[in-house]
Amino acid sequence: MRRSRWFPAVVAATLTATLTATLAGCAAGAGAGRPTATATGGASAAPGSASARPTPAATATRSPDPVAAYADARLANMTLRQEVASLFILHGPGTDGAALRAFADRYGLGGLILMGDNIPATPAALAAQTAAACASDPELPLLIGTDEEGGDVTRLPWDGSPGAEVLRGRPPQATKDAFAARAALLEQAGVNVNFGTVADVTADSSSFIFGRVLGTDPASAAARVAASVTGERGRVLSTIKHFPGHGETDADSHLTVPTAPVDAARWAAQDAPPFRAGIDAGAELVMFGHLVYSGVDARPASLSPAWHRILADDLGFHGVTITDDMRMLQDTGLPQYRDAGANAVQALAAGNTMILMVQGSGTDPAAMIDAVVAAVVRGAIPASTIDADARAVLQLRRSLAPQR
Repeated sequence: MRRSRWFPAVVAATLTATLTATLAGCAAGAGAGRPTATATGGASAAPGSASARPTPAATATRSPDPVAAYADARLANMTLRQEVASLFILHGPGTDGAALRAFADRYGLGGLILMGDNIPATPAALAAQTAAACASDPELPLLIGTDEEGGDVTRLPWDGSPGAEVLRGRPPQATKDAFAARAALLEQAGVNVNFGTVADVTADSSSFIFGRVLGTDPASAAARVAASVTGERGRVLSTIKHFPGHGETDADSHLTVPTAPVDAARWAAQDAPPFRAGIDAGAELVMFGHLVYSGVDARPASLSPAWHRILADDLGFHGVTITDDMRMLQDTGLPQYRDAGANAVQALAAGNTMILMVQGSGTDPAAMIDAVVAAVVRGAIPASTIDADARAVLQLRRSLAPQR
């Protein structure tokens, strides 16, 4: 995810009872005991097709769980375009909660990504903003996400907990404590998804990602990734990134598509352990990086059915998958990634449940949604895939609402 604005970490402000009373909508139901959506992806297409993906067992049998029942009922009344739109998490500018709500409602989005320009001066102001953004449909809160890693990538200026450069030199308990405190700040501010756990691993100090990794070897990274997810549990939905791992190359995926001649055996030994640990610890989302490991697939992982099958079959993850910021592909300047709509089609066909994008100048959300709808109509993406993805997102969002 791009770092549009960096804030130095400062000592966390004490949140008052007024802030707590302000919270509603997006933050409601985020406490311990919240059910977790486990479905992603739809029925597999024919072998070798562009839209082939693993079929989680959870999509085959309906659960009596009230969250799943609500999602099924809601899905039955959605049009194809509404289903597709719900798979997008996009960025609306500014700190006006009503304007952000109008932006999400205009396109029927599943969520919003908060960047530096969305963060007001105080925790209370952010809580009011996110509550206003979710006010349209309290029974189905938007996914409100941000990248609160700490250290180099800090969105909340009042997050005083240490980031990766400090945490990787301390015992895993310190990582758990830091992410628990971080998650508490996010929950109090109405942010319900943290794109904050970097599961990449490298000891190369020249690597773009080095300052953000929680460990410089597979074992130490795995221990701290698991601790991060455990610390966030019950407060925010945890995301581990950037699958299959950014540590094999020193290139910056905001500027190019990093490529390394990594094969499946190397990946399993070096890069997989932190992701496996985060999944075993209960991470609800996995973010796919725009990274090529040419020994596995010549396509970026975010556009690769092969990597989505590996995540499901080898690591056992059947939760929600999401792309890294799709604008990053366009920003490479490579002609094959110039069209935002075509990129979104490829990403969903590959197996992502959701598309994340911080739109650039001239990017039209409606056109991206229309491109995916057209792909479904012409058969490039099975309708059953979109149904399953929309159901998984509905379950995730419903799990954040107050349960009666």
